[in-house]
Amino acid sequence: MPDQIADMLTRIRNATAGRRPRVDIPTSKLKAEIARILQNEGYIQGFKFVEQPVERRDYPDKLIRIFLKYGPRGERVLSGLERVSRPGRRVYCAKDKPPSVLAGLGTSIVTTSHGVMTGRQATEAGVGGEVLCNVW
Repeated sequence: MPDQIADMLTRIRNATAGRRPRVDIPTSKLKAEIARILQNEGYIQGFKFVEQPVERRDYPDKLIRIFLKYGPRGERVLSGLERVSRPGRRVYCAKDKPPSVLAGLGTSIVTTSHGVMTGRQATEAGVGGEVLCNVW
């Protein structure tokens, strides 16, 4: 799979559209950091690492299980995910110009030299980087 981040976002988007309680994603450090940010920002309930059973040889050994969050009447908390920087077109933000998502109502996830963080945190830290995705 050429774009692992786009695959992760698509799995989460499809699971929320189908009102699933959880979604399993193949593990990587970058995906775990994105899941951590989604949890800290309140878009998902949580996540944990799960060992795959031996009889399932078509999947990797470890998975990230993301528990999705819904409102009291079943409305989606995570209403949109958008991949910004792609392998064919990289998008960067400067340290003094943070990316804006829905006029401040959403969150952008940026990978910097100081690690993966939100656009707000990157501006406070005074670092720029590659904009991975926007969440609202």
